[in-house]
Amino acid sequence: MDILENKKVVYTAQSKKFYFAKMLICKYVLEHNAVPLNPFNVFGYFLHDLVERDIVRNANSNVIRVSDEIWVFGSIADGVLFEIEYGMKLNKKIKFFTVGSSVEQIKPITDFNTLHFESKVLKKHSSEVLIKKIDTYVKGFND
Repeated sequence: MDILENKKVVYTAQSKKFYFAKMLICKYVLEHNAVPLNPFNVFGYFLHDLVERDIVRNANSNVIRVSDEIWVFGSIADGVLFEIEYGMKLNKKIKFFTVGSSVEQIKPITDFNTLHFESKVLKKHSSEVLIKKIDTYVKGFND
């Protein structure tokens, strides 16, 4: 292995509901020849409130900006939706994955009709509209 090999850098977006899987997600990304930038590993959960949460949100936005791609794991919370939409604005490639309690449970999602949006998101947005927006955007990139 060449320890100086240049690899794509991936921002790993995930709901706090899957905080437990942050290391599994990083393992998955590393095993798929990319470098994970996981916000929970970088800042913990809002840096344990040592600073205002908007400072951490701004830092996350900067991490997204320097990443090559965004990989979304599990259900889509309001913060994850923001990260997806910001990634779209920056023209980042975005991929979606399941998540679970083992790395073997992480699988690519290609049928966006199976995406799960958390209740806070669905209070503001229609899942059908979000799915169509995501599907249209993702189809713009080739693997």
